[in-house]
Amino acid sequence: MFLGTHNPRLDDKGRLFLPAKYREELSGGLVITKGQERCLYVFPTAEFQRITEALRAAPVTDRSVRAYSRVFFAGASDEVPDKQGRVTIPSPLRAYAGLSRECTVIGANTRLEIWDTAAWETYLEAEEPAFADVSEEVLPGIL
Repeated sequence: MFLGTHNPRLDDKGRLFLPAKYREELSGGLVITKGQERCLYVFPTAEFQRITEALRAAPVTDRSVRAYSRVFFAGASDEVPDKQGRVTIPSPLRAYAGLSRECTVIGANTRLEIWDTAAWETYLEAEEPAFADVSEEVLPGIL
């Protein structure tokens, strides 16, 4: 499970230090792809394979499944962190997420998300007030 908020910097070569607490879990490989709201999703390879199987089982005749799969897989890049725990974020993915030097990496349960820090702050400012209002819809009877 991925938790927390981290603020690594993107270096001049497009590399980002992964949060230290997740380096071992991601050391065998990971997949970076486009996420919703112009962030990047980072999945451990095993989790990406699980999602791949779920999408493989979805009906290819469904237009939304085809559209989602195309964007999700076409933007994906499998990476292996270097010995310092850095991962290279391909240029097209950096451009998609508008990543500058200042980045925010958040834990999002089964994945990490990489955001441009200014974009994350804007998103959080807009979404945080509604957080309490949606708990019953997202987790009925749990909280």
